[in-house]
Amino acid sequence: MSGGTVVPIELNVERVANGGWCVARHEGRVVFVRHALPGERVLAEVTDETTRFLRADAVEILDASPDRVAPPCPFAGPGRCGGCDWQHATLEAQRRLKGEVLAEQLQRLAGLEVKVDVEEVPGAPQGLGWRTRVQFAITPDGTAGLRRHRSHEIEPVDACLIAHSEVERMGVERRNWRGAAAVEAIATGTRERAVVVTPKGQRTVAVPDLAAEAHVLVDEGRGHVRAVRGRTALTERVGEREFQVTGSGFWQVHPGAAATLLGAVLQFAAVRPGDWALDLYCGVGLFAAGLAEAAGPEGAVLGVESDARAVQDARRNLRDLPQARVERGRVEDTLDRLGVERADVVVADPPRTGLGREVVARVAGLDAARVVYVSCDPATLARDLAWFAERGYHLADLRAFDAFPMTHHVESVALLTREPR
Repeated sequence: MSGGTVVPIELNVERVANGGWCVARHEGRVVFVRHALPGERVLAEVTDETTRFLRADAVEILDASPDRVAPPCPFAGPGRCGGCDWQHATLEAQRRLKGEVLAEQLQRLAGLEVKVDVEEVPGAPQGLGWRTRVQFAITPDGTAGLRRHRSHEIEPVDACLIAHSEVERMGVERRNWRGAAAVEAIATGTRERAVVVTPKGQRTVAVPDLAAEAHVLVDEGRGHVRAVRGRTALTERVGEREFQVTGSGFWQVHPGAAATLLGAVLQFAAVRPGDWALDLYCGVGLFAAGLAEAAGPEGAVLGVESDARAVQDARRNLRDLPQARVERGRVEDTLDRLGVERADVVVADPPRTGLGREVVARVAGLDAARVVYVSCDPATLARDLAWFAERGYHLADLRAFDAFPMTHHVESVALLTREPR
């Protein structure tokens, strides 16, 4: 900067990096630049500076990549909505870039040389209209919007192109939500709609009339959700099985993701009748149900989940499968409390922070023939795979899925095996 004016810098963009960035160099320092693509020459404005690197936004494209397209959303771009990272790239390029990021993280953090092909997930034509759960932030005057990148500032929007059409039917962005801190709009696979309102402090929220019928819920904090209109429990369906999900409880946001990931998990788990399987971080029981059906009445499945509301939902969702049970608690504490010392198969779907060294050690100590690791973060997946390798487990197979088109996120399912001891 000079005299309060931002002076753009010219950059030759080299490669993609984790998190929706590309890498360039300026005067000997690394620059992480958004809104660019590998191989481009751009003018960029610096948005953040540390002693080791710069962050920047590409504000003018001097030499464009053949993968570049005009972003379909008017709110995408430097300084605007932070919800999407790759609207300026073709879908094919987006998937290639995500595969390169995952491969790079696996090589750098786990020493693995893996070629990654990111698979399309059905249900997102042109990469739009897929997000079935959208969390809107609310300005002090009640306007709905989305956060800008790395910022608490809110970008007001009147529509979101990656939101599912049933989410958009409610018209959340075109209503006033004074007194709310956030509003989540939900559309289920059974064509239910809901809004979950989080009040600001102790204030009450006058819920406006929506453009389409929906359940109206209030998140009162500490896991309590109250129905103002309709029900707190929503219904999702995968195949012939229905799953109850209360309020803002966890469920895959892409309409095709739950079935796709379940299929990949069951393929890798290869559960046989009579097997003893664990589903760690089991949520509302999606994978536990599939594992229990495969293990049959002579087998057993234990799900472990820390969220009380999800545990209640999971127990209801698995009530017709007596071979499956769900316990609440932290994974390592619960396995110790129950004295679990072995398993035939372990499935783990942790949050973005990954398993961590302690849980990796506990899982590896179960001596399972197969460990299936579902991850939404390439870096923590690669880190944990390196720790599994120290304990004799090695990557046997990997599938990656584009469950979040237009963003940098990628969902992975990894199969870990080791020679029997």
